Parts: sequence; C-alpha cells; structure tokens
Amino acid sequence: MDRHHQAPGSIRVLSVASEMFPFVKTGGLGDVVGSLPVALRAEGVMVTTLLPGYPAVLDALEGPVRVAEFTPLPDVTVSLLDGHAAGHHLLVIDCPALFRRKGNPYLGPDGADWPDNGLRFATLSRVAATIAQGQVAACLPDLVLAHDWQAGLTAAYTHYDGLPAAPVVHTIHNIAFQGRFPAADLANFGLPPHAFAIDGVEYHGDIGFLKAGLHFATWITTVSPTYAREIQQPEWGMGLDGLLRARSDRLIGILNGIDTDDWNPATDPAVLFPYQVGDIRGRRPNKRAFQAEFGLPQDPDVFLLGLVSRLTGQKGVDILADIAPRILDDRTQLVVVGSGDAAMEQAFARLSRRYPDRLACHIGYSEQLGHRIQASVDGLLIPSRFEPCGLTQLCAARYGCVPIAARVGGLADTIIDANQAAMTSNVATGLLFSPTDGDTLVNAVRRGANLYRDRARWMALQRNAAHYDVSWGHKAHEYAQLFRRVLGRNDIAANDHDHDVLLVRPRARVRANSL
Repeated sequence: MDRHHQAPGSIRVLSVASEMFPFVKTGGLGDVVGSLPVALRAEGVMVTTLLPGYPAVLDALEGPVRVAEFTPLPDVTVSLLDGHAAGHHLLVIDCPALFRRKGNPYLGPDGADWPDNGLRFATLSRVAATIAQGQVAACLPDLVLAHDWQAGLTAAYTHYDGLPAAPVVHTIHNIAFQGRFPAADLANFGLPPHAFAIDGVEYHGDIGFLKAGLHFATWITTVSPTYAREIQQPEWGMGLDGLLRARSDRLIGILNGIDTDDWNPATDPAVLFPYQVGDIRGRRPNKRAFQAEFGLPQDPDVFLLGLVSRLTGQKGVDILADIAPRILDDRTQLVVVGSGDAAMEQAFARLSRRYPDRLACHIGYSEQLGHRIQASVDGLLIPSRFEPCGLTQLCAARYGCVPIAARVGGLADTIIDANQAAMTSNVATGLLFSPTDGDTLVNAVRRGANLYRDRARWMALQRNAAHYDVSWGHKAHEYAQLFRRVLGRNDIAANDHDHDVLLVRPRARVRANSL
C-alpha cells in the first residue's frame, strides 16, 4: 500500500479490526470486515486489513514478509507481517504473548474474558496509529477505517502524538460493546496522563475505548440509518448518546451488505439441493431434508420457522422461549440454532424435550448449518430488542426465506412489511412487529402462518425477498463517497446514484449528556 504506486483517483484504506471472515469470526463484525473490501475494489478503494496474529490468521497467511519490528507499547514488542490470504491483503501483528492462544479473540477456553484484553487491543490500535502516521514504509494509507471498540484508541493515539496522520473513520457495529478498562492502565496503554479527561479517553472513571474512538475520529459511521438515529437517544445509546448528538454532523448510517457469491443457493456447498435465486419451488426438498435432519415430521404443509442467533438478551430469544408454547400448534414447527447464555440454551433444550415433534434445537453454530437453515425454513424469526443492522435477514431474503423481525435498527431499514398496501403493490419482503414483546411476536407469527396458508401470496412474498438487493453494491459506493469527502477529493459526486445512506442529525436540538 504505497501512495506512490496507486491508480489516479484511487484510495488506500487501512481497515483495523479484531476479526475477519474467513479466518476468525464471532459474529457480524467478522462478516462485514471480510466482505466489504471486495466490494470496495469496484469503487477504486484498495483495502489492507490489519489483524491480530491469532493462530488461524497466521496459518492462513500466504508468503508473509516481515516489514517492521517495533515496540508500540511499554513491554510489548511486535513484528508486522505483510501477506495475502483468501484474496485479501493483510497486515498481521505477530505478538505471541498477546495473540497466539487458544479460545476466541475475546474469551479464553473457560468462557471468561482474557484478563489482558485491554492491552491486546490497545496494541492493535497503537500499531494502526503508527501505520496511519506513515511510519511503516510498506503501508501508507490515505485513510484508516477502525471497527468497534477494539480499534477505538487508534484516533486517540494519533491525536495525542501530534504527528501528521491519515484521518480515522470509526465504525460502530454494536454500541453495547464499549471496551472499558481501569484508569490504572493508562500508562500501560501508552497514553499521557492528560488523556484521562472528559474530552479525552475517560469514561465514567474508566478508559473507554469506544468513547475515545467516537470522540477523536474524523467521521463516525454505523451500520444502518435507523440505528444511527436510535443511538442518539438515551434508550438506545448505552450512555454515549450525548456524545453522538454532539457529533451528529459527523455521524452517518450506511447499511451492510452480504457477499452474494458466498450466499448463493445455486452454488452453496451447504445447500443439499441447490436452486437458483428466486426459484421458490426449488427450496422444497431442502425443507424436507432439514426436517429429517432435526428429527421433525417431514410435512411440506407445516409452517417451518427457524432461529439462528446468539442466544442472548439482545436477540430477544428469551421472549421466543416464553411464547413458544403459544405458536407451536400442530401446523407449526421451530428449529433453533445458536449458543450463548446457559439459561437460554437450557430453556430451548427443555422445550425440545417437551415438544419433540414441533421444536428442535442445535446448541452451537457452524457456517454450514447457518447457510442450510436459510435454504430450508419458511420463515426466520429475528425478535431482537435492538439490532444495529443485522445480516441474517439479508441472508434469509437472498435464499427466499421470509424474515419475521422486530422493527428496530437495520431490520426496519431492510425489510418491507407485508401490510395490505405492500402486498397489493407486490413489494413486501417480510413481516415486522413492534414493540419487541411476546404478544407482538405471537401476532407476527400468526400473521405469517395465515399468509403461508395462501400459497400464491406467500410465494410472491418469498420471490420479492429473494430479489431484494442485499449486495454491497450501493453500500460500498456510499463508503467510497464518504472516504472521498473525508479526504477532500473533488470527485465525491461522480457516479452518484440512489443509496442507503443517511447523514444523521437529531430531530431536535438536545443538549449532549455529560460524559
């Protein structure tokens, strides 16, 4: 990534993240970090992704070259490896003491947070800032795209160093995860004493990684227009709403997309009976096979529902567990796939024993099962209490599976509710309900079941969902447009077209909360 060897008008971006599919993934963050760079190439944006040197990343790296070795933080020495993997250009932080360990990126084998997570991701941010300052000759980015709290200190480091640096755009994937660590770690994180202030990294007596990113970034993005509005309100902003209102002129919401090559029912190896996008009848043998796989009666007339999710409160799965007996009649089945809170795992296991012919569950997750459920069930339940964007509804739509979702965040932006007007005009793509509670979820399922009995209308709904644009195309264009705006490029209006972006300002002038 050398500014002296780039095509005229192109932009070099350093994407900084703690996970990336197909190497390491715990959720939607990994999917986005893995798929957005591919889409940005068509917009003249060349992305290099900076990742921690987890074992899976190091194993995947092809032809790595050590391009730097330095001490980004006290007592932390790293090597920076430059290479490629799965079609991506990567810079990998090789630091065995911090990143070469079993477990996922954030949790040990015992399920507890790694006690040194603060130092681990301060190192990620510090290395990103060093690159942004042009101190690594092998990588000279025009702009840094920092993802979530794990990259939150990047802009703070460039600010306190006072050196020329590439601007930082910070993306909020989920504001619930903020990265708060004790004030005593300030020196260990290489931050000056005066950084611990309300207009610095201090957040309610802690060091706030996400707060720092939002405070110091040149621009802030989040993953849907509705979520960008929601997080400026106290009930959704998780304590950061005041800061976001104060920075609303630099806050923008851009929807996520999915990799439509990866998500293609005609070529997906996880789909037992491949079918073309929009071929609704081609889904039928997959439904029968899926029912058999989970030990449910193979009945094509049953309304087969699915849930594939982390089993946590945010996802509203406790609501589904509570109302399951109300929807599991002899014409409805439910398959639950996911893991998370032990109480939720146990609740669905109990329900599967109580209703063996109507409810089945798989505690755990695999990419293959996550793909196969979308090709098999009639409706996908997404009862989230909040949802920044969501990817599962996009995957469901692509496979002709009807999403039945709470009207929050990106779900509200990407699903057209099957109300009478939308059905009459043949534009509906799913069912939305609000507020997120048991009664509204039951009503939404019953509404879906009634539509399902009218096969012509249900198949029209499936076709609309399958042909809804879930790709990165327009969304990548908006990211590129924002990057050019940040960099002061004159071509920001070039090739402009309809988009899914919103510059978000509060609906009324509201005083920012004290932080």
